[in-house]
Amino acid sequence: MVLPRSLRPAPGARHGRRGRAGRLVAGGVAGVVVAMSAAGGLVTPTGAAYAAAGAAAEEDGPEPLSVTIESLSPGELPRSGPIEVSGTVTNVDDETWTTVNLYPFLGDTAMTTPAELSRARRTPVRDFVGARVTDPGPYATIEALEPGESADYSFTVARSRLDVDERGVYWFGVHALGQDAVGRDLNADGRARTFLPWVGAEQRSLPVSVVLPLRKRVLHDAQGRVTGLESWARALAPGGTLAEVVELGAAADDASLTWLVDPAVVDAAGRLAAGNPPRSLEPTIDPGTPGAPDADGTGQSGSPGPDDSSTAPGTGTPSEEPGPPAPDPTGSTVPPRLDEEALSELDPATEQLARDAADWLDALTAAAGPGTQVLALPYGDLDVAAAARLSPELYRSARRRSGSELEGVDRSTGPALSSPLGFLPPETLAEARADETILLTDRMLDGQRAVDPLPTVISVGNRTVVLSSSGAVDGGPGPGERLSTLALRQRTLSEAAVRLLDTGRRSPLVLTLPLGWVPDGDGAAFFDGLGTSWVDLDTVAEATAGRRPQPVDPDELRYPDSQLEAELGPTDLAAVTELVEAGQHLQDLLTFNDRIGSVVSATAYPTASFLTRPARAAALRSAAAATEDVRDLLGSVEVSAPPGVTLSSASGRLPATITNNLDQTVTVRLDARSDQPMTLRVPESIEIGPESSTTVLLNATTEQQGVHNVTLVLTDVNDVPLGDVDVVPIRAAQVSRVIWLIMGAGAALLLGAIVVRLVRRVRAARASSHDQPDQPDADRPDATQEQA
Repeated sequence: MVLPRSLRPAPGARHGRRGRAGRLVAGGVAGVVVAMSAAGGLVTPTGAAYAAAGAAAEEDGPEPLSVTIESLSPGELPRSGPIEVSGTVTNVDDETWTTVNLYPFLGDTAMTTPAELSRARRTPVRDFVGARVTDPGPYATIEALEPGESADYSFTVARSRLDVDERGVYWFGVHALGQDAVGRDLNADGRARTFLPWVGAEQRSLPVSVVLPLRKRVLHDAQGRVTGLESWARALAPGGTLAEVVELGAAADDASLTWLVDPAVVDAAGRLAAGNPPRSLEPTIDPGTPGAPDADGTGQSGSPGPDDSSTAPGTGTPSEEPGPPAPDPTGSTVPPRLDEEALSELDPATEQLARDAADWLDALTAAAGPGTQVLALPYGDLDVAAAARLSPELYRSARRRSGSELEGVDRSTGPALSSPLGFLPPETLAEARADETILLTDRMLDGQRAVDPLPTVISVGNRTVVLSSSGAVDGGPGPGERLSTLALRQRTLSEAAVRLLDTGRRSPLVLTLPLGWVPDGDGAAFFDGLGTSWVDLDTVAEATAGRRPQPVDPDELRYPDSQLEAELGPTDLAAVTELVEAGQHLQDLLTFNDRIGSVVSATAYPTASFLTRPARAAALRSAAAATEDVRDLLGSVEVSAPPGVTLSSASGRLPATITNNLDQTVTVRLDARSDQPMTLRVPESIEIGPESSTTVLLNATTEQQGVHNVTLVLTDVNDVPLGDVDVVPIRAAQVSRVIWLIMGAGAALLLGAIVVRLVRRVRAARASSHDQPDQPDADRPDATQEQA
């Protein structure tokens, strides 16, 4: 027989960590009769002895054996049948441990409120929470564990060994008792703990909604390519955060789930699946479509008359090169995926990322099936808390940009508002649309913690708000990972159980999975464990349908100072607005592209995301670079005029040449402004082909002499300046009326002299004819002489 270490002399310095606990245990178990199992493990015949020992134990450091529970089936105390438990034991000590015996334990007091569960989760690891089940123990034995070595265990516990008489949630776990060089004692050398609900023969069920968030920081370079490719490669590859969330949703099989999606994440994945190309200015409108602009792109529409413009040489010559690709008939702003041939031409890293992104989109399409609810956040996961204060129109435009369908997934969406941590200020709720699902954390009701459990559906002003359980996402107790798949599942079941026992309200449970959380192992185990007879997995819409909201005064909502301080500022939001507006101007400039504004906005909104709060400098650089690039494109259309023009009368013509340096057809307007009174007649719009120019003649009219400085401004079709300006001095040199009178009088005198002279010539001619005989006498002898 090996004596317990607590009954032997204290060990030396090498074992000081365990020695103090052993000496304290000695006082707790003195006089207690102990029994030795057949395997040599010392166990307590009663929980009281272990309670005294465990309560006295001082935590000098981690326990030498690390125990996990990786599988627990079922996830509740069944009415009949055994419970199967499995996991691992790891030796984290620097000594070898032998004859490691494993026992289950069960709490003897039921927890019946969410507040009790929250307090229990924070219980110190070595506090006594339940007595070991020693009969017929040990339930499993590991013969030896070297330092750093791990071993699996598994056993079953008969339902008859787990005696409970009150509905609620109980502690459940595993104790490991081992032996080192100085023997063994009553104290556990390692333990794992979780919660186990017992609802008895409950006939009703509780609606439980699991919300799966798809959020990620999305930034682009100046030309619209997705940046941070290493992060995307990790997230989309098997085992990555985005891939695992989708796989978890797929593991739910036909269960009703809710997806909370930033559409910018899906669009970015679509761009990566296309090889991550830059944005394109190629036509998206078929020139042959009725109502489309002129197909040749060289004409001028809306001109005052045929003489008001002339086409530069060569402008109207049809190109012999192949035309641009046919417009995408789907209306998508995301480029199409690459085929196998195009994929093979990419570099290996880009090719693999494209394949992973395409696979992820396909998996999301399958997982977000007809039985699920898809909620779309404002595009780019916009920091709506900041936008509601500083730029409400930006929030509204980001909401419109999200649309009602996910591109590349072919799923209809509903609008939603939420933040990664579930906090939003009351003024944001006031800005929300009536049809938006507002999903917040119940921590915003910390002032009402006396109400246990807290309501799930509340009304703030005239807005209905759904509160997600903060307790559920706190996970399970230590010493294991609080957000392991099993710990989160058991906490969710336990939160549901205590709500089911609340016969007054039975508030539904909404669980929004923590951002970045991925299951450890098979995600199907998470939903399998929730598949009890008293849990009804629903979407958020189904779980909250018909629930009467509990009114809450906006002043009672808690919005932490840390959240207020983290909000983006005016500069961050202004950068987004500038880029969105620049993209719209570019779309108004291009004749045959009606989607480039939406493409540019896809790079704009994510720069003011909740997730860019910690990286706002990088986000600002991204927005500024894209804005500069778009403005450079707008500046590629230029106007020029002669250095000076002189009008010889009250009106004249001013030639202006417009040059399009882009490889796409553009439509512009010309705005002419004078600093002196002058009327300038310009064409309504001017269409210019790719990399060509056209000359326009402007009619100028003035009654005032002098120099008129005329400013020529190029604008888009909505009269927004493109950036290029030319100033032309026009000299109006009108001739005075006196000069006109003198010139008229001179012309009259000249005309009179001409008339007088003509009259005189006529009279002279007539007089000469009268001096001749009436009939020439040709027969007279002297006739010839007279003629001579």
